[in-house]
Amino acid sequence: MLQFILNQELIETNQKEGTVLLDFIRYYKNLKGTKIGCREGDCGACTVLIGEIRNDKLKYHSVTSCLTPIGNLQGKHIVTVEGINLEVLSPVQQAMSDEAATQCGFCTVGIVMSLTGFCLNYSEESNNAVAAVDGNICRCTGYKSIDKAANKVGDLLKLSDGKGNIKYLVKNNFIPSYFLEIEQKLKNLNSNTIPNSEQIINKINVGGGTDLYVQKHDTMVDASINFIADVESMKGIIQEDNICLIGASTTVTEMMESEIINKYFPDFKSFAKLVSSTPIRNIATLGGNFTNASPIGDFTIFYLALNATLVLNDGKVKREILLKDYYKGYKTLNKNSEELIEKLYFELPNAYTYFNFEKVSKRTHLDIASVNTAIKIDVENDVIKAANLSAGGVGPIPTFLTKTCEYLVGETINAETILGCIEVAQTEVTPISDARGTEKYKRLLLGQLIKAHFIKMFDKVDLVDELIF
Repeated sequence: MLQFILNQELIETNQKEGTVLLDFIRYYKNLKGTKIGCREGDCGACTVLIGEIRNDKLKYHSVTSCLTPIGNLQGKHIVTVEGINLEVLSPVQQAMSDEAATQCGFCTVGIVMSLTGFCLNYSEESNNAVAAVDGNICRCTGYKSIDKAANKVGDLLKLSDGKGNIKYLVKNNFIPSYFLEIEQKLKNLNSNTIPNSEQIINKINVGGGTDLYVQKHDTMVDASINFIADVESMKGIIQEDNICLIGASTTVTEMMESEIINKYFPDFKSFAKLVSSTPIRNIATLGGNFTNASPIGDFTIFYLALNATLVLNDGKVKREILLKDYYKGYKTLNKNSEELIEKLYFELPNAYTYFNFEKVSKRTHLDIASVNTAIKIDVENDVIKAANLSAGGVGPIPTFLTKTCEYLVGETINAETILGCIEVAQTEVTPISDARGTEKYKRLLLGQLIKAHFIKMFDKVDLVDELIF
């Protein structure tokens, strides 16, 4: 039986774990404030908040309820718009009203929930209120009024002493007073444990579900699932000497917030913002990205270039394989049905390491790549000592460009080397024409992005002149 808190109500349900939260809210609890929009995590009309205990502290984040199975809710607090309403408008709701940031109103609830989530997570580092609504689409107002409302909320918090503190937010009518009791109530509920091999049989293992529920919605809503995104042994980011270990259930947001990741990859946040929206990044897991096996999975490409090693666990035996050996063919993996990715590890960059990630899609942000690529090279005295180069969208699987890497080792950094690298890379890829571009276009993109790698990593005027002009 699942136990969680929905607004102020303790829920105990035997409903199938695969049921999406959106349907549970609207059809089983008759809370119609949360809207049905795209059902694919794009529009944000169904945005709600989920609060959970992490490191003995209650933390909230926004999610798209259309992609969230109720199996994800054990021991958590789910907040819909009904759960933040007071006898007066909250500062978020008031800002939306003052700035005329709503017209038909269909998207408004999701925007209000995203901005309320921003208030609950406010910090000096993440103080951009407009970014909090990057997963909310409005078809009426033209966004300027929404931006003004969001900035108004952000300005209120900048002037406050609360900094996202629940007591401050309750005192100033951002959220109702019952929020003060939630942390202790959640600590009294059971949390998930890692499934063993017997539990895995005849069940579908689900991480964030952000792609699985888009591809197989009708199958998943009636499925028995093991929700593995909360398994503690599959969470966390730690450093041991020069090795970084990341749990497979770590979310994109958790990677963006990691001191370790940001120390060794200063541009990581800008890379990650090219990938989906805030509510999706809040629940999408690294292991899910790998196992989904998309030929253009952004973080698959990222960690391929780091030559990451996967630790697979079937509940009894663990084994290790390189990420580049995980893919046998299109959507075909080097794993048995009982194995889960427990974690991955890779060598951290050193003083001689250069790293870059590039992506081109039809939209600059929040879109699936036409082609993406990442590179890691070690350079001493302008000579490449080691190279890892990966690319997506150029073959049936996420591609590690082995021959291209071999070509780069021992070469110096100049235009001739880079053009030669592109020439070799073209022999290793087999792109096809599809909705994201023709074969010719994808080959062109790969070449241009390889140039972009070197131009960004090495600030050399001659490279720009010789490669572009």
